[in-house]
Amino acid sequence: MIASIFEWLTSSATWSGDTGLGARIVQHLWYSLLAVVIAAFIAIPLGLWVGHTGRAKWLVTLANSLRAVPTLGLLFAVALWLSPKFQSDLAFLIPSVVVLVVLVIPPILSGVYAGVEAVDPATRDAARGMGMRGMEVVRQVEIPNALPLILSGLRSAFLQVIATATVAAYVGLGGLGRYLVDGIKTGDYVSTAGGALVVSVLALIVDGILALVQRAVVSPGLKVGSQRAAKTRSLGALLDRSFVAR
Repeated sequence: MIASIFEWLTSSATWSGDTGLGARIVQHLWYSLLAVVIAAFIAIPLGLWVGHTGRAKWLVTLANSLRAVPTLGLLFAVALWLSPKFQSDLAFLIPSVVVLVVLVIPPILSGVYAGVEAVDPATRDAARGMGMRGMEVVRQVEIPNALPLILSGLRSAFLQVIATATVAAYVGLGGLGRYLVDGIKTGDYVSTAGGALVVSVLALIVDGILALVQRAVVSPGLKVGSQRAAKTRSLGALLDRSFVAR
């Protein structure tokens, strides 16, 4: 079986054409990226508002409860409702993306909210003492301090959406899920196992790339595990700037 999977993965026929493995990987990444970008536009501002104001924390709880919704059941329900409203490939794409967005909002929202809430209140007070207003505190103090947890939430979202996008093939979507769905239907277990292996490797590669991005953009003092030291340094820096401004 392992030899057959290796032969399938290395065959030029597997990779060629519009339905080849290369095209399927591109489709899978496109669906995943589209879902995460849409979810980020919703979840990041919402998480910043909840974390900054401390209001409507029930939204985070509500979003987390969505993780318990059966993915396949939700996918079929949304597809039955939305698919008849669209023509062509949009009838498969829109219901699938809607479900993926719903499923990846919780990790992003939780990461942003937890990151902002973890900012030391003394740091916010120091920022306000320097004359910063609400949005200035968010941009210059809370977002930089919350960045490690924000990026961790995005990494969790990418891992979840890459794995979940495979089931969207049940409602006609392309991507790597086609190898799993079609392989099981036709008894082609080599392509089924090969497709599952590619999904796993793709998730690890994307997570590795995001980990490198996180390492590059986050200050070493702000990495998870150094939060207490980060808060102390951040507060000290703000106080120093305040002293210099005077």
